[in-house]
Amino acid sequence: MDSTPEPRRPDALNTGAAYVALFLLGAMEGLLGCFQFSHTVGQVPVAALVFCVVVFLTCLLGGLGMGSPLGALMPAFGWLLASLVLTMPTAAGSVIVTNTTAGKWYLYGGAAAAGLALVLVLIRPRRVGARSRRAGAWLR
Repeated sequence: MDSTPEPRRPDALNTGAAYVALFLLGAMEGLLGCFQFSHTVGQVPVAALVFCVVVFLTCLLGGLGMGSPLGALMPAFGWLLASLVLTMPTAAGSVIVTNTTAGKWYLYGGAAAAGLALVLVLIRPRRVGARSRRAGAWLR
């Protein structure tokens, strides 16, 4: 009789909590980014570009870490929701993300970065052989 333990399947509650954490991480990035995007060095919107890289890495690593495109979508949705809500004008007409070069780089660049990360997660090579080997070991 084989005494190897059965491989544990990820608990649905833990997986759901991880997706919620990724969404909240993206929302926090959007919240911070909307208030800090305007820092520049000369004419270069450095903070906006840094936030684009952070959004890209969060979405890419979330998708690769969770092993699904939903892992890349959750931080992207969180960032987009926070950024869009904070971009809306108030009743007095003021806005947080202004129509400046830094604001455009932050919004459009962040959206493009999230989209690129999602595409990279979608086209990554799948390891079909490893999954079937694990399934075969579990059945023995």
